[in-house]
Amino acid sequence: MPTFTVGTRGSKLALTQTTTAAEALASHADAGYELITVKTEGDILTGPLAQMGGTGVFASALRQALFDKTCDVAVHSLKDLPAKDLEGLAIASVPTREDVRDALCSADDVPLAQLPPGAKVGTGSPRRAAQLRAARPDLEIVDIRGNVGTRLARVRGHGSAAEASPQAPNAARGDLDAVVLAGAGLKRLGLEHHIAELIPTEVMLPAPGQGALAVEVRAEDAEPTAPLGMALALYDDIPARLETSAERGLLARLNAGCSAPIGGLARYDDNPDGGATLRLDSVICAPDGTKVQRAGAEISIEAGADRRVSVDRAIQLGTHVAEQLLAEDFGLLKHVVDS
Repeated sequence: MPTFTVGTRGSKLALTQTTTAAEALASHADAGYELITVKTEGDILTGPLAQMGGTGVFASALRQALFDKTCDVAVHSLKDLPAKDLEGLAIASVPTREDVRDALCSADDVPLAQLPPGAKVGTGSPRRAAQLRAARPDLEIVDIRGNVGTRLARVRGHGSAAEASPQAPNAARGDLDAVVLAGAGLKRLGLEHHIAELIPTEVMLPAPGQGALAVEVRAEDAEPTAPLGMALALYDDIPARLETSAERGLLARLNAGCSAPIGGLARYDDNPDGGATLRLDSVICAPDGTKVQRAGAEISIEAGADRRVSVDRAIQLGTHVAEQLLAEDFGLLKHVVDS
């Protein structure tokens, strides 16, 4: 039986996500697989994510492993990838998307609207921090790092979820009233019982690509005639592909980094008479939450439309929504540009 190698970060969440993807590909390809753990810049550095200098801190080492042929496939959280594709590589599969919403994990399972004034809420995401401040300016937002277990352990009453994290080996426990994490990650780890509330997207738009995985390979290995080509194509989910293409088109036009305070969510909905509607909504927030700018638009996808044409139209939708934001700049775009 042929075997392919799959690159992954070493965190429990990354290993869980990568194993799921690898097993699906192996089943489609009737092949075996081997996981290769790669340490990324984001795993090594200990400062705030927003200060790590641009995008791709969790992806660049995995991509280099593809170029070096250390692995045949790399599995990423799609929201961690730079918005512009890298020459020589291809995102060959975007599998079915998980829940896109952000999750509030709080002491006593208190929802966001009922947290007391002055409550300490932890997040390492400028996007989440800005939208939290916009929704609840009376909260104290605390910048945090570490893996999922380490972050949960900082919430009063959730200490049993802790797992050692190289970013925060001496992190405090029980010093926060709540943390905000991606709901999809908690569910993939079987930790959904820690979720007090899945925050409505009307309150907090997720990061572009949130809840989705990206299976990346060398460009030539994405061709249908390549050993994994057909398996990769079968694993690609069209709604997830079009949604994330629109969201990445938004980021690319804005030249925004994956840590920028911008939310973007596309939704693919089948129409009763055939075809589908693809809608993209976006938000930019000032870091302190005092200013919020929104834009959105939608397109129709014809039934039986060529996949490549549909992807191009989704990207154009993202570009169009970005142009709306650029045309009506409220002085917030300086906060999203990737330097």
